Amino acid sequence: MKKHGILNSHIAKVLADLGHTDTIVIADAGLPVPNGVLKIDVALTPGTPSFQEVVKVVAADMVIEKMYLASEMKEINPGQYEFMKQFQEIDAEFVEHERLKQMTANAKVVIRTGETTAYSNCIFQAGVFF
Repeated sequence: MKKHGILNSHIAKVLADLGHTDTIVIADAGLPVPNGVLKIDVALTPGTPSFQEVVKVVAADMVIEKMYLASEMKEINPGQYEFMKQFQEIDAEFVEHERLKQMTANAKVVIRTGETTAYSNCIFQAGVFF
């Protein structure tokens, strides 16, 4: 049994398998998952686990060189926008939500949370530690 880090074996494997520039999605409960993209559903009840809980855990275990967020998040979900500001060392690009949804088709995985607030989605692009 692992002593620390991500205990979810599916998420841990996906992160271990990532290569430079591969992407993963952390999604709210409503984001559609394109056909052919692996979905890891960690949602238990509305709001549990939250987008923020999952982002914190994944970000602590992944080398992230870039993140994509919906530009609508700034105005419609300022709480999530303020939360994401803590990752200021990561290059952030804001795209329209429809574009973000299209980008999920190229992701290695969509991790579905129980989050039920609008625009609580992000795409993390893997970097390298060397």
